[in-house]
Amino acid sequence: MEEVYNNILLNLLSQVIKMYRTHNCGELRISDLNKEVELSGWVQKIRDKGFIMWVDLRDRYGITQLIFDQERTSNELIESAKKLNREFVINIKGSVIERKSKNSLIKTGEIEVLVTELTILNASITPPFTIEDETDGGEELRMKYRYLDIRRNPIKENIILRHKITQEVRKYLSDHSFIEVETPYLIKSTPEGARDFVVPSRMNPGEFYALPQSPQTFKQLLMVAGMDKYFQIVKCFRDEDLRADRQPEFTQIDCEMSFVQQQDILDTFENLVKNLFHNIKNIELEKFPVITYDDAIKNYGTDKPDLRYDMTFVELNKVTQHKDFNVFNNSELVVGFVIKGGNSFTRKDIDKYTEWVKRPQIGASGLSYMRMQDDGTYKSSVDKFYDQADLKKWAEVSNASIGDILFILSGEEEKVRTQLGALRVHVADSLNFKNPEDFKPLWVVDFPLLEWDEETNAYHAMHHPFTSPKLEHLSLINSDPSAVRADAYDLVLNGNEIGGGSIRIHDKKIQQKMFDCLGFTKDEAEKQFGFLMNAFEYGAPPHGGIAFGLDRLVAIMGGNEIIRDFIAFPKNNSGRDVMIDSPSSVSADQLKEINLKTTL
Repeated sequence: MEEVYNNILLNLLSQVIKMYRTHNCGELRISDLNKEVELSGWVQKIRDKGFIMWVDLRDRYGITQLIFDQERTSNELIESAKKLNREFVINIKGSVIERKSKNSLIKTGEIEVLVTELTILNASITPPFTIEDETDGGEELRMKYRYLDIRRNPIKENIILRHKITQEVRKYLSDHSFIEVETPYLIKSTPEGARDFVVPSRMNPGEFYALPQSPQTFKQLLMVAGMDKYFQIVKCFRDEDLRADRQPEFTQIDCEMSFVQQQDILDTFENLVKNLFHNIKNIELEKFPVITYDDAIKNYGTDKPDLRYDMTFVELNKVTQHKDFNVFNNSELVVGFVIKGGNSFTRKDIDKYTEWVKRPQIGASGLSYMRMQDDGTYKSSVDKFYDQADLKKWAEVSNASIGDILFILSGEEEKVRTQLGALRVHVADSLNFKNPEDFKPLWVVDFPLLEWDEETNAYHAMHHPFTSPKLEHLSLINSDPSAVRADAYDLVLNGNEIGGGSIRIHDKKIQQKMFDCLGFTKDEAEKQFGFLMNAFEYGAPPHGGIAFGLDRLVAIMGGNEIIRDFIAFPKNNSGRDVMIDSPSSVSADQLKEINLKTTL
């Protein structure tokens, strides 16, 4: 190995002013026959037959096969080639020849390069996992060596897809007169629904910056400043518990517009998404459906329904609460959905679904069902209480057909809709209803402005404190806050919220009323948001906006809902970067400089 490294050093010194390639490894074709070329990249694979040797050379553009043989290659060069191993970085010169055994799976599969010169630019130790599309490395190991993981085609292509989408977003918004403006990362703490990351200030002892959960107040100030169309592709930070689809730092496509109403924003950004799918995926999306928050909860049990499959809820109170079955009779709501072809479920299948809904995370007491059998009769888990005539009414109300099954939950309305919504998603997962190449976007509108928090015994803003109530509901803020609807909207794609926004409050008096409703004292409101309230007194225009989760949007367009695979250097589920071992402790001197002590 020492000899190899010495040779590497000498070669590097002799090539200070030199290009390392005439072509990339995905570029050469049969039309390039007999060309003298120079390539550089990583050794992907070696096949040594003794008298002939092939090396697959890889860069981010593709793979080119190199050939060394005893008839046309010097012994010295063959001996150099035998020192190669996987992931060595090499430079070669040679001529393009036609492959005898062609490979239709790669773009360069009709040619190979007969090597005349070989230079090892850098050696590699054996990687901890194979650099292949299907690797033997677990997720944590691959995250520790992320720079190796990125060499793999799936991750590389994900990052390239992210780049393409980002470029298309910038082009579309720029073409529609949006101005990209950078806003600060070191700001003050504001309540936006999650815990802030705080940064101590050395020059201002005892005081702290906060990293932005979003640029919300700054983009509103830009509207006051007359920048009537703003966007920014921006990092945001939230110190919250993590899941597969969450990161402590994430990227938003952040946008704001002045002199607009809700429909203007929906039209503008629906066209943005359509443009992305047209240019990136060659898919033409139809007009996005618009449903209210109340209808989403009523029909799907969630405010982000997946429309790739049906299983719409049907209420069954009228046809179930007339017999001596107290489970249904004493329930606020009896509700279900039909699974097409579900009569094929075995009893074991149904038992699995029953146990699933009874888990503490779901909290249902049980699952009832009714089969529509092939002979036209009905079979139910509650046959003891309901006859065939009763069950026929269930089938009619739910539009169930022969071969289907009806799943039913009952209980307190708010809880049971959420439980059934979770079951709907679980059934779709288990039956592979979620085609990743089928895209069903929709707008959800008319969210509640406020939601009641049982723990704090107070109202909280469902979106954020700057969301405008619908003007026709303004009078209800004092008398019936829970009835007030917000001028807010979410864009949902395949069961995931990919964007959300609202028309903002631009009137100081209404903003103050909102703060009052949320329990802020005047002093508290002034301390946290006085700068924004003051700005409203200098001619704030009506304005609104939206923010897309870029990580999630890219992941869904890439056919995967796990966003980590679409971020170059992600954190794990504990919020750690295992590659650089962060977060980490700092020295006593650093703590002293910022006037902090740790109790750990």
